[in-house]
Amino acid sequence: MAELIASLATEGRLPLEIGTVVLEDAQPEAITWVAYLDRKKSAVTRALGGFPGPGAVVDVKAGRALSVGAGQAMILGAPVACDGAAVVDQSDAWIVVALDGADVRDVLARLTPLDLRDEALPEGRTARTLIGHMTASVTRVSAYRYELMVFRSMTATLLHEVERAMTHVAARRRLGAE
Repeated sequence: MAELIASLATEGRLPLEIGTVVLEDAQPEAITWVAYLDRKKSAVTRALGGFPGPGAVVDVKAGRALSVGAGQAMILGAPVACDGAAVVDQSDAWIVVALDGADVRDVLARLTPLDLRDEALPEGRTARTLIGHMTASVTRVSAYRYELMVFRSMTATLLHEVERAMTHVAARRRLGAE
């Protein structure tokens, strides 16, 4: 009988450094979707140690909670269970990668219609958007670091599109420097 071995969807493909930007794996231990049930928001917030409002990212007991819709969050970190909420393990359904570097906004601008200016997406905020044709969450972690979360089935497409954008931005940077 074959023995199955768990591996990351990005294994052997990352990290990738082109120009001033690095793409690396940022997969948490677990990804859990949580939606509080009717009139249970306060109890769920207490149990988790926080719950994000629209577009917010908050630290919770298990890790970080990203807003993904009204009354819904993705918890990135340790697995969670919570009375008063619908809770679904999404660890095998999503991948998380980090894009980091001086030209990160130029790379992302080639991939998403999201407004990436500081006023529109400051550090510690998240947004549901498209990356190419893929549904995604883009979270600004710091000034030059963003985390991208897409369906695991889109891993190869995401890596291809990001690598292509990184290559184009690096080439423009080289041409401008000469």
